[in-house]
Amino acid sequence: MDAQRIAIAQKCLDAAYDRTMDFPEIVGTLIAGGFEGYAVDYRRDTATYFLPDGDSVVLDGPASDAAVALPFDQAGVVALIRWAQANPPDYSYAGFSAKAKACGCAGYIVSFPGRRVLYYGRTAETHVEHFPR
Repeated sequence: MDAQRIAIAQKCLDAAYDRTMDFPEIVGTLIAGGFEGYAVDYRRDTATYFLPDGDSVVLDGPASDAAVALPFDQAGVVALIRWAQANPPDYSYAGFSAKAKACGCAGYIVSFPGRRVLYYGRTAETHVEHFPR
């Protein structure tokens, strides 16, 4: 992957943590950069950004000592998604991520062409969240 696209992906990852862009802005920036999606792995603290041709880059997120809980609490994950969508003053992506791990969310996959996010647990249970219209 070329350096410009890696910089775009890194900018979006950093922006999620420092609140300089919200989810719709991050999605728009990545789409404009030619990406078709990304995957966050909470067990490895990484984010992988994908191009349509199969090329990808893996970026490290901030290290976390929090383990992913075994039971997948779908209702808890949905409540966290609603919290993120509302974007209140107390929202942070770091807080979202820590609470998602506590709810048993091992990671998620974002598909821009599919306009959805698939959240999954250690037991391969899932929750699919479609992008708001």
